Amino acid sequence: MHKFLITRWHGLHMWLSLIVLIVLDIALMHYEWILGIIGFILTGVIVYYTIRAEKAFREDLREYIMTLSHRVKHAGNAVIHELPIGIILYSEDQMIDWHNPYVAKLFGNESIIGDSLADRFPDVTNRKDQDGTVRITIGDRIYEVLIRAEERLLYIQDMTDYAELSERYEAEKIAIGIVALDNLDEVTQGMEDQAKAVLVAEVTSEINEWAHNHQIYLRRMATDKFLIVLNQKTLKQLEQNRFEIIDDVRDLTAEHKLPLTLSIGIASEFDSLTELGQMAQSSLDIALGRGGDQVAVRAGQRLSFYGGRSNAVEKRTRVRARVISHALRDLIRESDHVLIAGHRTPDMDAIGAAIGVLKAVRISGKQGYILLEEMNPSIKQIMAELAEHEHIYDSFITPDHALNLVTEDSLIVIVDTHKASMLAEPRILNHTKRIVVIDHHRRGEEFIDEAVLIYIEPYASSTSELVTELLQYFHERMKLDPIEAAALMAGIVVDTKNFTLKAGSRTFEAASFLRRNGADPAMTQNLLKESLEDYIQKSEIIKNAEVIYDHIAISATDPGYRCTQLVIARAADTLLNMSGIYASFVISELPDGRIGISARSSGKINVQVIMERLGGGGHLTNAAAQLDGTVDEVKERLMQVLADIEAEEGLFE
Repeated sequence: MHKFLITRWHGLHMWLSLIVLIVLDIALMHYEWILGIIGFILTGVIVYYTIRAEKAFREDLREYIMTLSHRVKHAGNAVIHELPIGIILYSEDQMIDWHNPYVAKLFGNESIIGDSLADRFPDVTNRKDQDGTVRITIGDRIYEVLIRAEERLLYIQDMTDYAELSERYEAEKIAIGIVALDNLDEVTQGMEDQAKAVLVAEVTSEINEWAHNHQIYLRRMATDKFLIVLNQKTLKQLEQNRFEIIDDVRDLTAEHKLPLTLSIGIASEFDSLTELGQMAQSSLDIALGRGGDQVAVRAGQRLSFYGGRSNAVEKRTRVRARVISHALRDLIRESDHVLIAGHRTPDMDAIGAAIGVLKAVRISGKQGYILLEEMNPSIKQIMAELAEHEHIYDSFITPDHALNLVTEDSLIVIVDTHKASMLAEPRILNHTKRIVVIDHHRRGEEFIDEAVLIYIEPYASSTSELVTELLQYFHERMKLDPIEAAALMAGIVVDTKNFTLKAGSRTFEAASFLRRNGADPAMTQNLLKESLEDYIQKSEIIKNAEVIYDHIAISATDPGYRCTQLVIARAADTLLNMSGIYASFVISELPDGRIGISARSSGKINVQVIMERLGGGGHLTNAAAQLDGTVDEVKERLMQVLADIEAEEGLFE
């Protein structure tokens, strides 16, 4: 019997009570011996019955405990031998010492006592020193193993039904998408109604067949837009096939000599249908913002892109430029002052666009400032020229000054980027909701959603071109100073590589406007001249070039050799001009110790997608990235990305 139960009857209180009775009896005998004898007799009777009660309690308790022990033992045996849970005990040298009958059933009623744990459960052996759970497969069943390392004990439970139910649940999750013919109006402009109807009918038939083959619900929303509803299983199949419908529609319309392309935005893994619909529209906006002819799939926090292998077709309208210009004018007039910010390490396009916006601010009678973090070789020439024009040069301020200057009534105009992380001082966005974004880059996952006015046109050659168009509608008698016109022209020239890349009709119209306002070609070329040192560095880079996949040039500098991002970019431009080269990549260590990559393409390969896989971004034909590591490590990562894309869908259009 447990000690505490004995103490229950022979505790201190019992002994004290007995001692008190005896003392009282002795005292009573001293005064009245007859009553004392009677008291002793009564005390003896009490002691007798107390002892008997204790013995009876012990007998009852012993019988109860024996019965309970038997029941517990029987229940334990039933649990160990009959419940559908496997139990394994193993030794320190990973040998199986004992297991219950359930484990034997897993191996065809074969005892595995004495076998090595590593042979029977290799996945468990890898976690032998840690508590936790591991899923294993035996035959066609899935089991979950609970590890108790300290006791050297394993519990095995069949999870097949749960796993199948979970897999079915995941496969049947709803996804919503929007399919858009992203340049139907531009392509069919001027076509006869009958020819247009035939083209739309052929494309619609192709989309219907694709939806039918993949069991996708398709509903037409407009002439150029469809709603699709599918499940997660179908979505994974489409992702594995990389959405062949994009290529099918492009090939179909190419037969008609029309560059009609398809864009799709899909959302999945969100809690509500409302959120799914909103994210599907957001995904489509991103796909269109990246130039169209691609699919954007947002699955929870993951955003994936497929396609995007053709050059964007110019489809801007002057109506949109005029509306944006007037909206910008109203915002400037309603603001106390205007802060103009480009991306970190600004180039000619960012500076030219900022100067153009500054002109619009001053015409509106407001004070404007341009954020400039530090000088860099890309803008060295133009900043030296602007130093002679104090009314512009004095408007450049540091990020710290801008942070102290911004208020709730300030207007922030962001040019040549749409990513807050790319700004010299992202914290300025926290002080006002009045934000305008003007950019020509393909939209990425990161985006300034809180902007009140967004003007992103990936079909434009440069942000300077967009700002030039806005200035034409900003004021009836807009007149630029020669240095302002030259800065905008230089931005266009740099991004179009002297009007040889992405230069549409609107680009030449903008250049014509700037030329009429005094943009001197000689001054523009002077702003873009490179130094002899840069030219020598560029030559050193080019001599290390090698050609892979027959049409891709890669040049990596020697370890320890550092040069600026501008030199890397110019070297990539030069390599792209070589005969038979469709894309070029230049890798070098930058002055800050990071590794920079500049990528250029003639349009037959999407370097933006390649750079995005490395953490960078840009355009289909012009992209870049900055990474940590060594030149050799970054080159190896680039080669792996190229190999992956070649295996998935092929590198070239």
